Amino acid sequence: MVRTSASEDACTAEPFVPERGGLAALRRAAADCRGCPLHRDATQTVFGAGSADARVMLVGEQPGDQEDRQGKPFVGPAGKLLDRALAEAGIDPSEAYVTNAVKHFKFTRTEPRKWRIHKAPTLRETTACGPWPAAELAVVEPELIVVLGATAGKALLGSSFRVTQVRGTVLEEEIHGRAERLVPTVRPSSVLRSDDREAAYRGLVSDLKVAADALS
Repeated sequence: MVRTSASEDACTAEPFVPERGGLAALRRAAADCRGCPLHRDATQTVFGAGSADARVMLVGEQPGDQEDRQGKPFVGPAGKLLDRALAEAGIDPSEAYVTNAVKHFKFTRTEPRKWRIHKAPTLRETTACGPWPAAELAVVEPELIVVLGATAGKALLGSSFRVTQVRGTVLEEEIHGRAERLVPTVRPSSVLRSDDREAAYRGLVSDLKVAADALS
């Protein structure tokens, strides 16, 4: 693999992705990814987690504060809510592969030593990171992808994706050269920010039940 500043200037992770090897090889290589500037402020790369034999892959936007600190995806409050919703919908969280479209935490600070505030990645950043989820998909080969939110959807399906128009439906699309089935839904963190959290949670569970039915 080639690791140069030119890779960052080109804004692509492609030079860092190994040509062969399973998830363990991908995870090791991603730890050294410098394919875009987001690695500069993040604590570490947060790669996907789960079995290479998982039937369902969940793809979110990017790591959050706790994920960045712990180096694991979906371990913060939104991740705990997602686990609960999956279980209620009939999907065992321990049998899913979970990952993000972007592998480094993007954030802003209002003042020094204040809370790190999530900042949505740009299309250029999600595109730069695209080779990683593409490689994960090639290894896991899930029966179904659950798309968590608009940014993840745009990373996989293009800038015209609108989660509000297709959430809770089964889509059949070509992703990174592979025919895939997808069920889009909202980001779990949006449920936590909702004025009517219970209604937003029920909506998430309803969408995930569509995914569970598609797997049965």
